[in-house]
Amino acid sequence: MTIAVMGFMPSLAKASGFSVSARGAVLIDQDTGRILYEKNANQKMRIASITKIMTAILAIESGEMNQDVKVSKKAVYTEGSSLYLKEGEKVKLEDLVYGLMLRSGNDAAVAIAEHVGGSLDGFVYLMNKKAEEIGMKNTHFANPHGLDDHENHYSTAYDMAILMKYAMHNPEFKKISGTKVYHADDPDSEWERTWRNKNRLLTEKYEYCTGGKTGFTKRAKRTLVTTAAKDGQHLIAVTLNAPDDWNDHITMYNYGFSHYDQMLVLEKGTIKDISDSFYKGKVYIKSDVEYPLASNEKENMRVEYQLLKPQKDWKKKSSHTPDIVGKALIYFNEKNVRTVPIYFNHGASKDTSSWIDLFQEVFLAGLGVRIDG
Repeated sequence: MTIAVMGFMPSLAKASGFSVSARGAVLIDQDTGRILYEKNANQKMRIASITKIMTAILAIESGEMNQDVKVSKKAVYTEGSSLYLKEGEKVKLEDLVYGLMLRSGNDAAVAIAEHVGGSLDGFVYLMNKKAEEIGMKNTHFANPHGLDDHENHYSTAYDMAILMKYAMHNPEFKKISGTKVYHADDPDSEWERTWRNKNRLLTEKYEYCTGGKTGFTKRAKRTLVTTAAKDGQHLIAVTLNAPDDWNDHITMYNYGFSHYDQMLVLEKGTIKDISDSFYKGKVYIKSDVEYPLASNEKENMRVEYQLLKPQKDWKKKSSHTPDIVGKALIYFNEKNVRTVPIYFNHGASKDTSSWIDLFQEVFLAGLGVRIDG
């Protein structure tokens, strides 16, 4: 294994210089997951209706969005915010998910859970399984809506940011989360259902907001998860128990967008920092690697290349060389934040003349010019 290293020793970033009303808060870069601001980000707390982000993504991933869901009595009589569904009616799962995310319908949450999970307990099992899969280490779900009917229903600001980061990779979730108004058919009425998003950051308060989910219970207080995008940078903000959550999110976003930029750490194409004679000029990465950095942090990045030891048969015949021959490890403050595969360019390792030399030889031969040697 050969290793090439570039970079410098880290230095500490400056403090944010602002505060938020939330008891727990976090701001992360959506693409990389880097934490840009935090306050009690790993403290376990009640989360109220932002629970429904998990309910929504599980419904979408079920692949049954076009199926009809029969609304149960249990769903209809669920307390709190409601879509005013009727017992026995059939509603398309897609419509229920829109009502869940835009109007925070607790009746929709139960109807979705019973359909997708077979029962409330079955769905809660799926919620906790997914939480474990995506790295929500300080989270436990006990229901699909976030009501205060269970003591063991909790998460953290950071875990909810992880969930939103995961969910935003799904194009359908991203579309629903960012929808301001949705119209759904109501076969039992001459009027269609119209649901307007409760997320005022999206609808009126912040031009860069791209989506999110609101929440409130008497015990959890105000909870909020939102996303925002500006100049190619995508951020996620989470606040728990926040009296002034709209302004908390705006403050965090303004800080993130003004202090951090997506900076190019590793450029796609041939890797120039390889000295090994076998690999030099023959290895590359397929896409640019960017990372959010403040203006004084670029020196904190370090890239390490790890390459397989060339085998004898590779040197004899380059076609024996595998496509992936190593990895580039990107470090920030000596923490590995990204790893990308290194590819071998078989075309650059031919033992015959390059295509340019071959073209010149054929061209000159056509002019009757003899080439010796």
